[in-house]
Amino acid sequence: MIHPTAIVDPRAEVGDDVRIGPYSVIREHVSIASGTEIGPHVVIDPFVSIGANCRIFQFASIGAEPQALKFKGEETYVKIGQGTIIREFVTINRGTAFGGGITEVGDNNLLMANTHIAHDCKTGRGAIFANGATLAGHIEVGDYATVGGLVAVHQFVRVGKLAFLGGKAGVVKDIPPFCMASGHRSKLHGLNRVGLKRAGMTDSTIHQLKRAYRIVFRIGLTLNEALERVKAEVDPIPEVLEWIEFIQSSNRGITR
Repeated sequence: MIHPTAIVDPRAEVGDDVRIGPYSVIREHVSIASGTEIGPHVVIDPFVSIGANCRIFQFASIGAEPQALKFKGEETYVKIGQGTIIREFVTINRGTAFGGGITEVGDNNLLMANTHIAHDCKTGRGAIFANGATLAGHIEVGDYATVGGLVAVHQFVRVGKLAFLGGKAGVVKDIPPFCMASGHRSKLHGLNRVGLKRAGMTDSTIHQLKRAYRIVFRIGLTLNEALERVKAEVDPIPEVLEWIEFIQSSNRGITR
């Protein structure tokens, strides 16, 4: 299961049926759960835990020190959920003490080639990152969100559940759940209707979200006025309440 040219530190914890390819380096304080496959020339640095049944392709780098000048060598972590696929040349950096201490990639994510997940980022379940997607530090990406190719997301931005970011977007403010955004300085372009349908959302739920979207973004009200009107006029289903809470809790501001 472990190629003879691979270097695996004796202090690493390697589960049953783990495969480690040629010339890969697994350092101390690494935990790899059963069924995971590590390709050739992969480097996994200390303080990384990897869930079961993941696939990590050649030349990925996981757990390197964060690219942050404030980092002083403290013990921080990377956690990768089960069933996640990490393709060629992906880089995932450890967290920082000033940012919570951990970078987390959720279950069943797909990180395509050259994706970068910087320090203290957190992704939910089922998120997809196309080739060259780049997350700066302290970013949160919700469940089943899609980040397109060559997208750059500014630090501290949140990308909501089931959001879709078109290729080459520059994202500097929060993207609400269930929405699409694109552009050099990203703008919203309506609901992610295809993604919502694929996720099993009913026509009725999508209709209520569409009503909320129109009130907030299409009729020229201030944000507070619009949210109060949404609360008064739109059915308070869980998805609408989640959408309102996300907008109200934004620190960086909402993409319009």
